[in-house]
Amino acid sequence: MRTFDADILIVPGYSGADADHWLSRWQRRLKTARRVEQQNWLRPERAAWTEALSAAIGQAGRPVVLVAHSCGVATVAHAFAGKDGGHVVGAFLAAPASEAATRRMPGVGADFTPFPHDPLPFPSLLIASRNDPNCSYDEAGELALAWGSMLIDAGEAGHLDVASGHGPWPEGAMRFGSFLRQLKG
Repeated sequence: MRTFDADILIVPGYSGADADHWLSRWQRRLKTARRVEQQNWLRPERAAWTEALSAAIGQAGRPVVLVAHSCGVATVAHAFAGKDGGHVVGAFLAAPASEAATRRMPGVGADFTPFPHDPLPFPSLLIASRNDPNCSYDEAGELALAWGSMLIDAGEAGHLDVASGHGPWPEGAMRFGSFLRQLKG
């Protein structure tokens, strides 16, 4: 699959993704990418965030590939717990926030944790850092195992955000391209 064969839905986490974040850069660069907009980026509530994701998927005209970061990763897991994938053919998941880190975020709805541990109904890749302050590598490995995701070791890369030096994140773009080529539409 190539980028123009899919609707690429960008699923940011808590506080969205600023203009320098790799998610925003990918959104600007990939013609078929669009952001899943949340009503309130500083008050993640499971129902509202998963409904926004479902609505964006429902508007897609092509097979959907999800690209999620941090709390957006949990949003994907919540949206598909015990469900089929529908038009979604894959998910690229980066730097999940752990349940404990998610609970510490101001304004996060109490129902956002615990995370579901149902396997995702489509191929997925979970990229985790060895020194992410929001999720240990072992915790990310447990989530990947539960969700049936292939775990990719990003090394010591922090939270894979602007603060950790991942504005453009060319390694991630290469990994995403490789992931896309493996998907069937």
